[in-house]
Amino acid sequence: MRLDHVRRLSGPNVYLSRPVAIARLDLQGLAGHETTDHPGFAARLVDALPGLATHHCAAGRPGGLLDAMARGTYFGHVTEHVTLELSGAIGREVFFGRTVRAGGPADYDVVLECPRDEPAGSTVVEQLVALALRTVQGALAGRVPDPSADLARVAAVHEGERLGVSTAALARAARRRGVPVRRVGGLNLLRLGYGRYRRMIWAAMTDATSAIGMEVAGDKRLAHRVLADAGLPVPEGRVAASPAEALEALRGIGGPVVVKPLAGHQGEGVHIGLTTAPEVVAAFASAAGAAGGGGAAGEGGGEVIVESYIPGKDYRVLVVGGRVSAAAELTAACVAGDGAATVAALVDRVNADPARGAGHDRPLTRLALGPAELALLARQGHGPGTVPAAGERVWLRRNANLSTGGTSRDVTGEVHADVADLCVRAAAAVGMDVCGIDLRLPDIGSPPPAEPGAAGILEVNAAPGLRMHLAPHEGAARDVAGDVIDLMYPAGTPSRVPVVSVTGTNGKTTTVRMIARMLELDGRRTGMTSTEGVHIGGRLVHRSDASGPRSAEMVLGDRSVEAAVLETARGGIVRRGLGYERADVAVVTNITRDHLGVDATEDLDDLTGIKALVAEEIRRGGHVVLNAADPPAAGLALRRAVRDRRPVLRYFAPSPGEPVLAAHLREGGVGYCVADGWLTEARGDRRTRILPAADVAGSFGGHAGHVVANALAAAAAARALDVPVETVARALRTFDPHTHNPGRGCVYLVSGNPVLVDYAHNPAAVAAMGALVERRWGTGGVAAVTLPGDRSDELVGETARALARTFGRVVVYEDEDLRGRRSGEMTRLIAEGLREARPDVRHHPAGDLKGALTSALDMAGPGEPVLLLYEKLQPVAELLDTLGARPDEAAGGQSPEGQVTGSPT
Repeated sequence: MRLDHVRRLSGPNVYLSRPVAIARLDLQGLAGHETTDHPGFAARLVDALPGLATHHCAAGRPGGLLDAMARGTYFGHVTEHVTLELSGAIGREVFFGRTVRAGGPADYDVVLECPRDEPAGSTVVEQLVALALRTVQGALAGRVPDPSADLARVAAVHEGERLGVSTAALARAARRRGVPVRRVGGLNLLRLGYGRYRRMIWAAMTDATSAIGMEVAGDKRLAHRVLADAGLPVPEGRVAASPAEALEALRGIGGPVVVKPLAGHQGEGVHIGLTTAPEVVAAFASAAGAAGGGGAAGEGGGEVIVESYIPGKDYRVLVVGGRVSAAAELTAACVAGDGAATVAALVDRVNADPARGAGHDRPLTRLALGPAELALLARQGHGPGTVPAAGERVWLRRNANLSTGGTSRDVTGEVHADVADLCVRAAAAVGMDVCGIDLRLPDIGSPPPAEPGAAGILEVNAAPGLRMHLAPHEGAARDVAGDVIDLMYPAGTPSRVPVVSVTGTNGKTTTVRMIARMLELDGRRTGMTSTEGVHIGGRLVHRSDASGPRSAEMVLGDRSVEAAVLETARGGIVRRGLGYERADVAVVTNITRDHLGVDATEDLDDLTGIKALVAEEIRRGGHVVLNAADPPAAGLALRRAVRDRRPVLRYFAPSPGEPVLAAHLREGGVGYCVADGWLTEARGDRRTRILPAADVAGSFGGHAGHVVANALAAAAAARALDVPVETVARALRTFDPHTHNPGRGCVYLVSGNPVLVDYAHNPAAVAAMGALVERRWGTGGVAAVTLPGDRSDELVGETARALARTFGRVVVYEDEDLRGRRSGEMTRLIAEGLREARPDVRHHPAGDLKGALTSALDMAGPGEPVLLLYEKLQPVAELLDTLGARPDEAAGGQSPEGQVTGSPT
């Protein structure tokens, strides 16, 4: 077996609402083999990975996989389960897997759930699949494979990539509250919310955290000054830049003292309870080595602070938004003797706790036996090889930091009101929205002693770690991450802007542009994605084919956006998933034959399943707009995943008599149709006129039925977002194609001939354009066409046959991007399709766009229309400019503004 490639779908997708990776396997010589063809294989595999015995598989119960292997199953399926088992073994807990045929007889796609916040560039899943293949092949070779060494290396990569404990808790808390979450790269930086409600948080530092507060908290000397000026108790301290100055501080303060870096963090270089000159000199060297630049100007590198030692217990109090969120009593790193084990063995025993890890990856940090620990052991008469007496507590550190192996006990319920007030005042004095207050005092449950030096605030910590409160060694866990998210999004505060997602085979771009115009005229700054690019507030800010997830994320990350309208194309769904979660409105214009033969999309059912995701991925109670006259689109309402969202269904159709729409209206539903020549909103028996169909700009006086259908869909979506009927009408009446819908149904005059420019490239779209030409000009005219090369031969032929039913003269040209075809191949396929439908058709090959349009114009009679189909709009615009073309505004049938609209009947 061989791993061909892995691709990721980072958003909701056709398999799962969470991210997945799809691994393409080539089974090679194992194609067609089943597990029963290899005696002893299953037993050896389970010996290597005993957890496989509990896998449910399709049986829905433990042991299901064992039964499947006993009956005989393919090796792609086995690899899926082995990968999931290996994933769980490294703490990467994912549970969904599926194996499907792909491509040739030996090709399989293994679909595997991925953690929500795993970086997009992570290679962990590739490494796990590769290891799973080696494990399966080892069992096939007659061995009981041992993947532990390789798995340890993968685990190390995973540990380095996963979110820290605090950030992961913040992400979970946000999702529990319905706040969208996106991790930024591989950082502990999260983007929360959509559009104008978008916020950022980096660990426990919010985007509202004061930069000045951060500077003050990071400079212990300045922090103490600010706190003392506010009348808050702090230890007496002096800054020392040399051993001599440190000794002078010791003499001035009197022992015992604490020596620590002026700008240190995480307890590094902190030395406590020093009384002698040699201790202070040694501590100065350690603390100065651990010191970084401090202060607003970066001063303090190598400087240390010597301060009075305050007796008592160590506490960390978390202040969030001006109130105490949690409090913990901290105990420094230590081991308890049993009279038999050495200090080193006791350390190993403690570190075996799965809650302990390196750095901040786990609730607790592993104990170490470094220079600082060995020095403190020596002061207690111990070393790594000594055996402490039973019950003897041996300290490895004096400073009570989780980062150096300490533990925490929750004391939130014990905090005295005076202590809470002191901590809240300290946070306010420094200017922090979220901070950790380190203090020492005899008992947090009693008022702070008034005597000088009996209690004090040691530090104010910006971006404090949350793990001591989330998973204390003793006591109740506190939802401090939830408190931080509630600070950012107080109760009743939205985190999302309205999101409209539009999909379908034809009409997506036009419908998106219509909806965006309606929202803009309603006074909402709108972000829009389409095949032309990304627009914010009506301005093109990023030119590309922006109908996929990356462009959706671009819009939703813009803090000026008040509403989002997203074109959501098939390709983006298949290759990367959706770029959003839970739209408010989903629109499906139609589902017809297109893109068949691309990305394993073999038939209309496959295409329907892909586009259905847009209707399925809406918020509960959201709106789904469906084409009642298109059976595949209308049928989406019957899908279980759509029904589970309990949507408000809004159907549209050209006629109120369309059976699906008529039945919906009889049940009191909402629909949109053309009645007595007017675009009409129907609610049960009530009718509200929007505007005459002939007045829809770009509809050619109502002759372009597909444009009218797009207008109905857009009206349905806008009304779902409470856009007034009058605004909908004004948007549709002024929706000039050349300005608001370039490249879609635009007519230009070239040497007296109307040239109709459109993007039609499938049978239904080409047929619609042919019908329009005949209705508007009363003749078939001439067509200059190209078609995408990535469609199947059958679909290219079908599109050509649809073209020939209207146009007896056709110029065929090839786009610059052949999409994998050989030169001349598309011209031949199109010509064959044309002749098959209409033997008398005159077709003429052209080498390029310019040659095609010039030839078509030469073939056309005076005033006869020319249909120009294209792949890229920019070359068309440039060519028309060189030919002196001018827009023919009258051709679209726009009527003057001023009709009475919004009239109930």
